[in-house]
Order: sequence, then structure tokens, then C-alpha cells
Amino acid sequence: MSGFDDREKAAEAKFAHDEATKFKIEARRNKFLGQWAAEQMGITAASEVDAYAKEVIASDFEELGDEDVFRKVRADFDAKGVSISDDDLRAKMKELYAQVAAEFAPEN
Repeated sequence: MSGFDDREKAAEAKFAHDEATKFKIEARRNKFLGQWAAEQMGITAASEVDAYAKEVIASDFEELGDEDVFRKVRADFDAKGVSISDDDLRAKMKELYAQVAAEFAPEN
């Protein structure tokens, strides 16, 4: 029975590690997305860029998935008259996620 318990604990530990890594990747992606979006909206002051990036990070806690982040940036783009399509915004989100995930990938 101890072998089964050990495997179960190892699986639980791996799941917890994977979830923590996913959270870190998404938070970092959101930071970079916020910085990029701030640039698109003409925000240049470093303190304002950082503040906006933090708003984007915080928006991810509204619901599961990326839709809350997408809606926040989309609404801000619309309010500022930034003409970036939904497809381009989603593509940027995916691009940044892949970029950050690569930083977290174990080296071979």
C-alpha cells in the first residue's frame, strides 16, 4: 500500500507544481501584455506603464480563463481609440504566453 501512497503523493505534488507554474506564466504574460497594451495606447511614463500592467494582472482574477484579461484590454483599447482587432489581440496574448512558457521550460 505504501507504493500506491507514494505514487499518489508524487502525482499530487506534480499537479500542484504544474498549477503554480501555470499561474506564474499567466501572471508574467499579463504583465508583458499590459506593458505592450500601454505602449499601444500611448502610455509612456514608466510609473503609468507599471500601474497599467498591474491592472491587467489584477483583471485575471475575475474569472477562470483569459476572457477577463481580453475584455479589460479590449475595453481600454476601445476607450482610447486603438484599432487592433480581436484576432490580433488574442494572437498577441498567445504569443506572449508561448514566450513566457519557453522561459519556464526545463532545459534538455
